[in-house]
Amino acid sequence: MAIFRAAASFRHYMSKSCFKSFPVGNETPSIRRFFSADSLASFQSIGFIGLGNMGTRMANNLIKAGYNMVVHDINRNTMKNYSDLGVATKETPFEVAEASDVVITMLPSPSHVLDVYNGSHGLLHGGCHIRPWLLIDSSTIDPQTSRELSAVVSSRILKEKRGSWESPVMLDAPVSGGVLAADARTLTFMVGGLEEAYHAAKALFLSMGKGSVYCGGSGNGSAAKICNNLALAVSMLGVSEALALGQSLGISAKTLTKVFNSSSARCWSSESYNPVPGVMEEVPSARDYDGGFATKLMFKDLNLAKASAGEVGLQHPLTSQAQEIYKKLCEDGYENKDFSCVFRHFYSGDDEL
Repeated sequence: MAIFRAAASFRHYMSKSCFKSFPVGNETPSIRRFFSADSLASFQSIGFIGLGNMGTRMANNLIKAGYNMVVHDINRNTMKNYSDLGVATKETPFEVAEASDVVITMLPSPSHVLDVYNGSHGLLHGGCHIRPWLLIDSSTIDPQTSRELSAVVSSRILKEKRGSWESPVMLDAPVSGGVLAADARTLTFMVGGLEEAYHAAKALFLSMGKGSVYCGGSGNGSAAKICNNLALAVSMLGVSEALALGQSLGISAKTLTKVFNSSSARCWSSESYNPVPGVMEEVPSARDYDGGFATKLMFKDLNLAKASAGEVGLQHPLTSQAQEIYKKLCEDGYENKDFSCVFRHFYSGDDEL
């Protein structure tokens, strides 16, 4: 897969002489020795890279919280919008790094993350020294890439020593909740990396969401996210299939939803994000499945889950079946619709009148 070809080239990139060798998936004693939570309490300048549907809302909430922001995106119109608002914009990720104490990335795929970090003008372009003490990646990517990238970041040296702390730290911190939660500042962050850095960064997470869960070492946040989205994809398919079957058997979706939500079938896909148009307000199914979490992104996350399951030798029949269903939706032209559109466009379910 392209993801793993990118990861392979990334492993070659790591062999350059300015990088030290670090054990994948664990924080090194040297980082812990240099770390001082008190010395990291200041967030004088926050860089944000990736101003798509999610990133724009996350960055906006940081601006509302009063942080001094520096932003970058490949979309020139988006950059102009922020510039017109008086927010500093930079032409490259490297320029963002040079102007920031902390950098947050929110990008579509592992290849985009690798390019932003390691491209010709990436965050790590400036050699072995780096200004930001903390880099937070909120993209949904595979755990192995997160761990390898964290090791590279940790091998760098800070341009300006902070107390006795000399090396930067990376956290993988993907989110759950989608565009609606990003807008409402109710995201949940799943965080992997150095625990002290997680605690130091909590104020940032709470400026963009309602809470965060520390998941353990580097890559564990990414692992938690793909597992969460796998469970979500399967539950949405189960709810949609059951509701479509109920309609065919003569029971309304509203009635069957009441049954689900007061009995053992109760879940987020039925109670908070119902896929049947006319059952709930203020969810994608109420607006022709616009907004929310795009089908193409769910398909991408299922690809990550399937690849990860294959790497560890885990049987994954539900992952594979869900992947095929969401692949078909994308092929049929619904890749930009919310993933709950599976009810209408795969199961041919009816709107609730």
